[in-house]
Amino acid sequence: MDLDPKELVDRAAEARREASAARLNAAVAVTVAVLATFMGICKVKDDNIVQAMQQAQADKLDHWAFYQARNVRADVAEATAAQLELARAGAAPAQAAAYDQAIATYRAKAEEQRRKRDELKAQAEAAQRSYDALNYRDDQFDLSDALLAIAIALLAVTALTRLWPLYYVALLPTFFGLLMGVAGLAALPLHPDSLIKLLS
Repeated sequence: MDLDPKELVDRAAEARREASAARLNAAVAVTVAVLATFMGICKVKDDNIVQAMQQAQADKLDHWAFYQARNVRADVAEATAAQLELARAGAAPAQAAAYDQAIATYRAKAEEQRRKRDELKAQAEAAQRSYDALNYRDDQFDLSDALLAIAIALLAVTALTRLWPLYYVALLPTFFGLLMGVAGLAALPLHPDSLIKLLS
């Protein structure tokens, strides 16, 4: 049986297309599997960072609340000392020593409250710095997650259309998504501030 040369060429072309489609589907499958695994690892780390951010935020709020309480206590002690000084001026000389002792006690209380207040302020500011540092890394993971989701969507369309150029387009968000994820995992100073502000 003789085969038509045109039919042989068509069969060969079809075989090449099928082989190319099979290679593309394999590349898409491997890429999606790698991205899904990487996203899972990043998700665990990001969740831990978010928990630490929540703790830092709670600590900051607690410290500022105690700061205000210490401030009020210092003001009350100072006002009490001032009232005692005024009362001492009109008191009998025999009572002067008792007034002096009470005034000294309240001045000491006011000073102690101010010292503790300043310690709380430092702790609140440290908690804010911790929160900001953690948020910096959380932004990296958020951007990585968004870019890798875009890449997986492009890869899904690639599998449907069987277009190699679309696969190469999908590699762009894949690269930057992996880069931001690695930056988050390794605490690298890579943070596209303008893009983060736009998305915030």
